[in-house]
Amino acid sequence: MGTFVYMLLCADGSYYVGTTRDSLDGRVAEHQSGALGGYTASRRPVELVFWQDFQNATDAIAAERQIKGWRREKKEALIRGDYALLPELARRAAGATVRPSRRALPGAPQSPTRNESRSVRLLRDGG
Repeated sequence: MGTFVYMLLCADGSYYVGTTRDSLDGRVAEHQSGALGGYTASRRPVELVFWQDFQNATDAIAAERQIKGWRREKKEALIRGDYALLPELARRAAGATVRPSRRALPGAPQSPTRNESRSVRLLRDGG
């Protein structure tokens, strides 16, 4: 177990993206109880809708920052596991003349179970 990037659906319909080196279930429980304060404390209950385990904390933090910068539509495509749509959404957001980021590429699709979701891998593309 390395570092998790995770996304929570908050009671108000917004998304929270974070990272943790701790137990993912434990971190979600902390958000659920309000123990962490901050953004999710006033937006409970929360639901874990996405997670990915990274071996390298630096990669996890980079993925967190990248996902935080995405529009809602792109986050929801990631949650659904609609990886083929991500590049198109990047083009729409940036305009047709700008190339989409290739840093976040899909991992193997998984069927979510309770407290689990789909995953994506961050791959270095040299820039």
